[in-house]
Amino acid sequence: MKTGIKVGDIMTRNFISVKPIHNLSKCSREMVNHKVGSLIVKENQHFVGLITEKDILRALVKKKDLEKTTASNVMTKKPATIPPSKDIYQAMLKMKKSKARWLPVLVDGKVIGMVTLKDILKIQPTLLDIALEHWQIKEEEQKWKRIRGTGGEKWMREGACDECGAFDLLYKFRDMFVCENCKENLKY
Repeated sequence: MKTGIKVGDIMTRNFISVKPIHNLSKCSREMVNHKVGSLIVKENQHFVGLITEKDILRALVKKKDLEKTTASNVMTKKPATIPPSKDIYQAMLKMKKSKARWLPVLVDGKVIGMVTLKDILKIQPTLLDIALEHWQIKEEEQKWKRIRGTGGEKWMREGACDECGAFDLLYKFRDMFVCENCKENLKY
């Protein structure tokens, strides 16, 4: 389903980049100062990788020193990329396949721009369905049960469960207000 809109038409040309030798403190400051979630890593005008918020968070969790750890240590060296001549529909498919929100735009190994999921959806919101297919919702099945109401009953209020004392959404069950876990256990 081509849209007729090319990646090169909507890409950000003034993308933010760092060098592979820059430390993660500098990378973090660049992201905050420019309000972006990823940085192009390039050396001598050649694209060498992509560093994202998640890359920096992973480094923090591994207790790496942000002053001593360089972009080249944590960046994705071969992320999905796209040429500017491709349709934004193809960019969405590539994002979906690679589970990415950003695609560096390359011509002959040189980065000329960056296209983001937000860029595409702002221009062509009808492509949202493609994006939604790869987003996983935590506890989706349980959420749908709560929306529909388990056993035809909807939750009544918040508070401490009369059975276990846990603070949760409470259901009226046998003249008590109980949490979902206790309700399931009391049924048997």
